[in-house]
Amino acid sequence: MRRTLPPSGAAALAVLLALTACSSKATGTQGADGDGPATGPGITDTTIRLGALTDLTGPYAALSTSIVNSQQLAVEQINDEGGVCGRDLEIVVRDHGYDVQRATAGYGEIAPEVAAMPQLLGAPMLAALSDDIVRDGLLTFPQSWASSLLGHREIQVPGNVYDIDLVNGVDFLLRTGRVEPGDGIGHVYLDDDYGHNAVLGSRYAAQEAGLTLVEQRVRAGESDLTGQVAALRSAGVTAILTSVGPAQLASLVGVIASSGDPVPVIGNTPSYASQLLETPVAQALEDHFFLISGAPAASSDLPGVRELVTAYQERYPGDDIDGGALSGYSTMRSLAETLATACERGDLTRAGIVEAHRSQDLVDIGLGMPMDFSDPAQPPSSDSYVLAPARGADGGLVEVEPASTADAVADYPLPTH
Repeated sequence: MRRTLPPSGAAALAVLLALTACSSKATGTQGADGDGPATGPGITDTTIRLGALTDLTGPYAALSTSIVNSQQLAVEQINDEGGVCGRDLEIVVRDHGYDVQRATAGYGEIAPEVAAMPQLLGAPMLAALSDDIVRDGLLTFPQSWASSLLGHREIQVPGNVYDIDLVNGVDFLLRTGRVEPGDGIGHVYLDDDYGHNAVLGSRYAAQEAGLTLVEQRVRAGESDLTGQVAALRSAGVTAILTSVGPAQLASLVGVIASSGDPVPVIGNTPSYASQLLETPVAQALEDHFFLISGAPAASSDLPGVRELVTAYQERYPGDDIDGGALSGYSTMRSLAETLATACERGDLTRAGIVEAHRSQDLVDIGLGMPMDFSDPAQPPSSDSYVLAPARGADGGLVEVEPASTADAVADYPLPTH
């Protein structure tokens, strides 16, 4: 099944309205008129309820807010276009503050009442809840890009994964002459599931390229990385990879810049927030930092991205838009396509939704992130964009290189279940 969907407009309306008339039957609970699709939790005759567990008050609040906003925007557009299967979409959002216990409690509260989850942010939260998600048969998009989440039909990583991003990042450093075989490179990463997954990619890439990797761990909540930078400088590294949060990145690039002998810094998507360009480290970020991302910059000239940015800024005037907004919006539009396919098949049960999702071998909504959802053991994409901070650009980023996949990725052993 090859589908190409615009982010909004008449073509999307035609697709979704065509599917609202679906009436084939399947085993399960029928609608009130006895002639609709089989349904499960979160589905009424008028509404499809979806769930989001996210971090609106913790270390990834900026990223999470962008994702929540963009998904709400997508829902409003879809409902204005006629909804899905004759029903409006509704999102129930719960804030876990990047706390596993709060996330577990929030999941227990909303999981019985939703048909799918287009957002569950945080690798530690997914690690704690993955067994429950699989048991409940609940299609869930983590908004966490750890390859350790691969291998479950019910869990869909929404793009490239942390470790492959860094394989692509090391390839960028080598191709552009910023490092050479035999050099030492550093990797500063959080001592959690996110960081542990990312370092698998840097270890593999360093070994394949003949580089020496010097690792430095960061504790959750640690905000002064002077010691880590000193250790890397002592080791003579020529570049640094980062899998941290924005607060740690600010400290890292600030300390590096003050040394008078800065080196390039490559970061995974959660490392960066455009709000950092309003801090004293803005110039250091523009001069030395690169973001490796499965999503293009919000400043991209792709027509779909420009349309989304315009709609987002109209809906949320004054709010920043970033890669999280692109990923969140893409996820919601993809989930709407899944729900429409399930309706067409006459099965809106949780099992029917999962089966419809895995039937899609390519979904492209025009945001520069085509996804293949058919194989649970593989990320839906292995491409990474190389982006750079830029004050005044939409989302605070501009494109350095278009999306591509390094040759070394072909032999990378994914840590799947």
